[in-house]
Amino acid sequence: MKILKSLTVIVALVFSTALVAQDKMGNNIDNSNIALAGYSPVSYLDLGLAQIGNKAFKSEYQKVVYYFTSAKQKATFDKNPAKYLPQYGGFCAFGVYAGAKFRVDPNKFIVKNDKYYLYLNNLELDAKQLWLAENNHGKLKGVADKNWNKLSKTHN
Repeated sequence: MKILKSLTVIVALVFSTALVAQDKMGNNIDNSNIALAGYSPVSYLDLGLAQIGNKAFKSEYQKVVYYFTSAKQKATFDKNPAKYLPQYGGFCAFGVYAGAKFRVDPNKFIVKNDKYYLYLNNLELDAKQLWLAENNHGKLKGVADKNWNKLSKTHN
């Protein structure tokens, strides 16, 4: 009987660890499971702005935490969270197009067809400008969507 209990605990532990690992594979989150570096997903989509959220207004969806600028934004998200999720789990859209997952600059984004895409920006590379320079959102998105099917199941 002790062996069965121990085995059950081990299986539960392995399963829960796998779930947490999956969250981190498919979502660009920090160690506290906070998405978008604390920026509001509602601000991106509804306002076209990158606005840092406030931890007083937060929601959890699929084990990922999102911050908002107000109770109204939080309520909007809570009514339809899937609408406000970042594309490619919040990883750089151009990176996903290229077959890799990169952290993003939360201020580098575009909104297109009721979705928002985030981009890497550092001293050497402005991925948003690379995406826009292609002038073919549909083609880039198509390739990125295919790549994301695999990348969303891999570790960073």
